[in-house]
Amino acid sequence: MTSPQLLARLSGLQQMMRDLLRGVPAAHANQRFDPALSSLGWYLGRSVYRESYWLREVLAGDTDLTDRVRPLFTPGAMDPALQSARLPPPAHLLNWAAQIQDEHLRRLATPGALPASDLLRNDRLQWLLLQEGARDYERMLMVLHAARMQQRDDGYRVERALTARIPAADLVVVEQGHYRIGSRDEPSAYDNELPPQAVELSGFRIAKRPVSNAEFLAFIAAGGYREDRFWSEEGRRWRDGSGAAAPLHWRRDRTQCWYGIGLQGPVDLQPDAPVAGLSRHEAQAFAAWVAGLDGDLNGAVLQHEYQWEVAARAGLIEGIGQVWEWCANPFHPYPEFRPFPDSSISQADFGGARFSLRGASLHTQGCLRRASFRNRAAPGDRQGFTGIRLVFPHK
Repeated sequence: MTSPQLLARLSGLQQMMRDLLRGVPAAHANQRFDPALSSLGWYLGRSVYRESYWLREVLAGDTDLTDRVRPLFTPGAMDPALQSARLPPPAHLLNWAAQIQDEHLRRLATPGALPASDLLRNDRLQWLLLQEGARDYERMLMVLHAARMQQRDDGYRVERALTARIPAADLVVVEQGHYRIGSRDEPSAYDNELPPQAVELSGFRIAKRPVSNAEFLAFIAAGGYREDRFWSEEGRRWRDGSGAAAPLHWRRDRTQCWYGIGLQGPVDLQPDAPVAGLSRHEAQAFAAWVAGLDGDLNGAVLQHEYQWEVAARAGLIEGIGQVWEWCANPFHPYPEFRPFPDSSISQADFGGARFSLRGASLHTQGCLRRASFRNRAAPGDRQGFTGIRLVFPHK
């Protein structure tokens, strides 16, 4: 039997996901608005399928439901555009999801309704289902953001123009030493947070806050997108192929002032708010530009995720939870990594093709907000509310 508190959180998340789909025009429910994202309907259906796979197929040996929808909701089983195109109308999808998820909640709440399994010990599988659903919920918000960015806002006029500001050297010191990273075997921990590790870090300085809109505008004003010397070879290919010249959601009004597109539409960019909508290539280029500035900013690089976790645990840094922060290192398993509940969730992202992200965005659910949680993305992804924090050599 699952704890009542965890059941309430899972039920609430399920309802929130259905409400997102219910709140859009029917024509948009199964539409893809960005090639890197699926549709709202697909993410909802994928979450239902995931629950069904573990609770029905794996635990109860019942494949009737999962066999019927497996090709639709398994990534890579068919072209993503085809998966979304073959989804039922949103009203049918919503009814299907509500009925199945209500049954899942009943089984989780009823003693003996699910076979005994080590997967359910300490509610670990239930925590996984909640958190994977939370990740899909944030992706659904990315879809809504992508849809909003496709609308025209020619009439918007910036009230207070964003002005460029050279980054401030507001840094805190972390001394050389041995530090713990990873989770202490909490039931909510993903397998990639385990087992906890002791790591030795050289001393470094880390920015108190993520890079702001005003600071990133200084990079643009300095010709940062045009100067090849700031970009890696892979980054130049991405920049030239994408045509990027500003963060994903930045636009100019008729007077050439920058503004942003949020989930609710156009807004003035706040100078001190963390910049978001950046690929890792852009983050690296910004770091290379800052590294060449004089004084305390010299030598800037992207943070390693261990540096972020140590500084976050010690309460040394601010602005955590506003943007996902790109890290320098590829997403990797810790020594003695053991997959849970199988190798399909974390292990598929190992191998160097994805890089770590730390922190959280404004749209991240509370169940994912902890110092040990590790997000990841491909270096060209910029849809995921992603920003920058820099580190500097120790003095």
